[in-house]
Amino acid sequence: MTPSLLLSFVGLCILLSLTPGPDTFLVLRYSIADARPGIAAAMGSALGGMVWAVVVAAGVAALLEQSATAYRLLKVVGGIYLLYLGIRALIDLRKQRRAAAAEPADTPARPAAAASVRSAFAAGVISCLFNPKVGLFYLAVLPQFLSEVSFANTLALGAIESAIAAIEMVLVALLASRAVALLRRPVIRERLEQASAGILATLGIGTAASAA
Repeated sequence: MTPSLLLSFVGLCILLSLTPGPDTFLVLRYSIADARPGIAAAMGSALGGMVWAVVVAAGVAALLEQSATAYRLLKVVGGIYLLYLGIRALIDLRKQRRAAAAEPADTPARPAAAASVRSAFAAGVISCLFNPKVGLFYLAVLPQFLSEVSFANTLALGAIESAIAAIEMVLVALLASRAVALLRRPVIRERLEQASAGILATLGIGTAASAA
């Protein structure tokens, strides 16, 4: 792997990380109440990316590329999972709204409940693992930047891409939680939660529908 190829690959990864995808919106959703779940989701997504890198390095992803049925199945499962996350977020938001309405009018507003770090991390892993585009991206792009294709070299590039994506998503988590903390307006926070949940549900429907 030459230095020029490595720098070119890093530049490509940085450009791609600036394009929001399902994992970015997932991190945004978990970051609204607290940065820690958002960071956990980012780490989970990065771990999922590393799993895909191992799969590609082992050559298993080539089977996925050749099997339309397996590719569609992964897309459907991943889309359903994103839809589930979006719907669950909207249901939780409705429960919080009902609980707030049942309290006396002079009761101080309570901050939105943050998701657990463990559940956010698991959501990040599952979301990435059921996104076959990650594996196909590695399969199509990584060999172009390798002077010698081997398990170690392919895995190294996968680790670099996962690290860059993780850094980008951690920054998203920190900025999102900071922005919400500065605004401190329940109405705005509620609208952000509705928007992020709606985006996740829409991405889930689109992903599952595109498999057809």
